Amino acid sequence: MSKRPQLPGDPSDLYLRISYDDELWDTPQADTLERWNVTVFHRRRAHNEDGERVAAGSCVTADCPSCTIADATVGSMVFYRVHLDRGRNAYWAMEEESEDLFETAQALLDSETGFYTSDVSERLDYVGSALLVMDRVTLDPLWRGHGLAAVLGCEAIRRLMSGCRAIACSPGITDLSSQRLMDRSEWDRVNAKIALGWESIGFRPYRDNVYLLSPASEDLEERRDAQRRHLAELGASWRAGAS
Repeated sequence: MSKRPQLPGDPSDLYLRISYDDELWDTPQADTLERWNVTVFHRRRAHNEDGERVAAGSCVTADCPSCTIADATVGSMVFYRVHLDRGRNAYWAMEEESEDLFETAQALLDSETGFYTSDVSERLDYVGSALLVMDRVTLDPLWRGHGLAAVLGCEAIRRLMSGCRAIACSPGITDLSSQRLMDRSEWDRVNAKIALGWESIGFRPYRDNVYLLSPASEDLEERRDAQRRHLAELGASWRAGAS
């Protein structure tokens, strides 16, 4: 059995920066669609003497005078908060925004009203009216393969899901640069692994590769706790290997 490569740094020092750029457009499209950008940073200490990167906890004291904090970008996420009750018809607003969003709209929304279809509505508790779409999640190659996308995605969802009745995603490969993915069996294997990662935080397949998660799910908080325990275990493992 092959051993997973060591992470390039302590995953306990990862953090998210969530932002929304309001361009003050007074348009129906802008009222309906909000794009939220999430940057994944890794906080590390850099020794001033030689610039060598070390883990944030490697110095003898937390206020080591020879160290400065350096944040490196190691990933990103894109979410859309779709307001079904304001602005223009959400179905067509999503169609205009991107092909991926339109596929989600086709699976979940009624084209005439812009609201959830009756079938989707029956599956979801009413805890809000908006739709949160996890559009894209990317991690640098050295940080992949350890379940961190699910950990970080779960945290971002928890911050952004207020006022939403449904959370949706379409699991699949977004980084097409790897030559090994030209093989169909490897492509299918990686896609299946990505889907399992999102299922681990509660997403379930609905239709046409669109997965649904209810913010009112009783075990959502338990799954978040499990993801946080996984992160703590990864951090402890990394520190043990680095010592």
